Parts: sequence; structure tokens; C-alpha cells
Amino acid sequence: MSGWTARRFWTAASVVPVDGGFAVHLDARPIRTPLKAQLVLPTRALAEAIAVEWQAQEQTVNPDVMPFTRTANSAIDKVAPQLADIAVMLAAYGESDLLCYRADGPAELITLQAAGWDPLLQWSAESLGAPLRVTTGVMHVDQPPASLAALSEHVRSLSPFQLAAFHDLVAISGSLILALAVTCKKLSAETAWTLSRIDEDWQAALWGEDEEAAEAAARKRAAFVQADRFYAMCG
Repeated sequence: MSGWTARRFWTAASVVPVDGGFAVHLDARPIRTPLKAQLVLPTRALAEAIAVEWQAQEQTVNPDVMPFTRTANSAIDKVAPQLADIAVMLAAYGESDLLCYRADGPAELITLQAAGWDPLLQWSAESLGAPLRVTTGVMHVDQPPASLAALSEHVRSLSPFQLAAFHDLVAISGSLILALAVTCKKLSAETAWTLSRIDEDWQAALWGEDEEAAEAAARKRAAFVQADRFYAMCG
């Protein structure tokens, strides 16, 4: 949506049932995506969230404060036309999942990783049918093909709207398992975010937190939580 700007011309944003879901109208005009497709949402809740974003705009439309609209546009314009390719790309995170690569020291960090990540790998094995191997350091470890196939099946079952949000959960955390734990309601987004940051938070506690890094982390955390909210509204 870079370069997309518009001035407010409408009085009210409203939700209108249409074939295939719900549209958002600005007065009598339906919203369209940047590629001019009609913005049709799968649930009323998602449409209402987008209507709230548009109603909150003042003189100039600011996409930076419209995360629901941005993700919905992405689902229609980008994800839907290449759904299979994006699912393959996200499923590939299982081949090198964050939770499988452990520190070889110090003992405190090893303990923190094991306490936070081992239960999730056990859940992956038992609930997703996808046991994964753990290693220390950064050398690649091959994962069982059957496990990767099981994880891929979960990802391929998602709709374009779900996959648009799921993309952010995976990419921001670096973990397919954490993203699945959130969407399967095994973990809250806040807990998953904290677990994805074990290494960084341990380093910050040891050496002190860099202000710029802290600001970047805060932005990522907000985007991660927002992705979970969007996913939950997809129905």
C-alpha cells in the first residue's frame, strides 16, 4: 500500500452484507483494494473493525493506522492469487524452527529455552502429529519428513484471510510452531511473543537494553498481537 493516499470524502463508514461476505461502504461507495478489487470480508466482525478504521480517519487517509485494512488488502491482492506458494513458504519455517535451535551455554539460558520451548515441541508432536528434532548451535538439523508434511497440511488448510495474518505471526516470531500454537489457541499472542524473545530478553537483562532495539521490538510485538486479532476475526 506504499504511495496510497486519499482525502476523506465520506460522512459514514458502514458494513453491508454482500454475496460472499460483508463489504464496507463509505456512504454509498464500496471500498476497493489498491488493485481495485472489491473489499469483501469473510465475517461481520472483520468488516466492522475495518469500518471503525475508516470512520476514524480525518482529513487525509493514513494507512499506517489502519492495520485491519492493510491486512485485508494483502489477503485479496497478494495472498489469494498465490495462496499455494505462500503456504509452502510459511510451512518451510518448520525446517528450521526457532524452537529447535538451542544455546550451548550459559546454563541459565539453556534452562530458560528448555522450560519455554520444550512443552511446545511436545504439543507439536502430540497435537499436530509433528515431532521435531532439537539441536544446539546454528548448524542445520534435518526434520522428519512426516512431521514437515503434517505441519504443511495445517498451513495449507488456511483461507487467504487467515494466511495473511498467519504470515505475520510466523515471520515476526521466526517460529511456525509458535504461530500454530497461537492460532490453535494453545497460547495467547502475548505469551507466544514472550517465548519468541527468550534469547533477546536474556541478553537485555544481562547487558542492558538498547533504546533503538527496544523500540523495534515494541513495534514487532504490536504487529504480532494485531495479526492474532485479525486471525481471530476471520471466523
